Amino acid sequence: MLKTKNDFPVSIVHIRAIFKRVIMKKIIIAVLLILLVACTDDRLAEKCDFIPDTEAIDMELQFESLEDSLPAIQSKEHLVNFLSRYPVIRDQFFNRQAYPNDSVFINTLYQRFNHPAIDTLLMETHEIFGNGEELKNQFLTAFKNLKYYYPEFAPPKIQTLISGLETDIIITDSLVIVGLDFFLGEGASYKPNMYDYILRRYNKYFIVPSVMLLYGISEDFNKTDLKDNSVLSDMVAYGKAYAFTKKVLPCSPDSILIGYSQKEIDGAFYNEATIWKKMVEDQILFSTNHIIKQKYISERPKTIEISAQCPGRIAMWVGWQIANHYLKETGKNLTDLMQEADAKKIFKDSKYRPAN
Repeated sequence: MLKTKNDFPVSIVHIRAIFKRVIMKKIIIAVLLILLVACTDDRLAEKCDFIPDTEAIDMELQFESLEDSLPAIQSKEHLVNFLSRYPVIRDQFFNRQAYPNDSVFINTLYQRFNHPAIDTLLMETHEIFGNGEELKNQFLTAFKNLKYYYPEFAPPKIQTLISGLETDIIITDSLVIVGLDFFLGEGASYKPNMYDYILRRYNKYFIVPSVMLLYGISEDFNKTDLKDNSVLSDMVAYGKAYAFTKKVLPCSPDSILIGYSQKEIDGAFYNEATIWKKMVEDQILFSTNHIIKQKYISERPKTIEISAQCPGRIAMWVGWQIANHYLKETGKNLTDLMQEADAKKIFKDSKYRPAN
């Protein structure tokens, strides 16, 4: 199983908990009582990052579409047989250990997949994802780009299914499981029970970026100093993960990668110096205080300590800019960045000091 800096389970459903410990951030800001000004300056127009030449990379991707399987279950014996064939789906995706015994587990799932709502979820899943070829090709492109930077990388098998809105994504060393019904978007008849500012990330465009971010968070790629519990360490760790994700998805908009609106992205760049000044003045960077981390790193709709217009997780975006500056100032490559565990060194060598 992939590991994060603090050994959190790698599931997007639990990524809010990961963010609370490792780093989070949203974007935009204005000075003290000044309202944030959105910016549409041409200099903020997004461009593709460096696009790796992967033509010579030969890759076969195992992609198994299972979304029709569970709604087609006709008996409990059939369900047991299915789960026996897919133990990771059984034990991790459907969280077998949360149930007191096998009987309760099987009865619960059997009732769920015989509920009329499952037919609606399945129909809408087919409408959004079709035969799965588009999603498969997106994964293939991302994995080829990843292999460009990490030649030893072996792509995992991809399995897609519907869970009845139980789990969104699970990643192990050799397998990625995606609950497609989590990602049906704004028009879905049934949606995950989440706040709107989180729910907007749950559409089909976020699946591959979410998986690649989980890879970028993982200590398999992202080396960190486990003894450093500062805000700076957390924000740089996630900043590295976002830099990683941008490299393997070079044409994905920043707003998709970090889950902000385009207005928030533009506002963050426009007010970057103000954001930084406020964080320095409030002595945020080297704090290890849990409450400070909740304010500047954890999942929140707004970072009101900066501005009523500033979204939460602001330190995550700043960490991303530090990582980008490090790559530019040092001339080092992505693997160098990911291997550097010293957040203070990355910060120092980045020369990140935004000014008006």
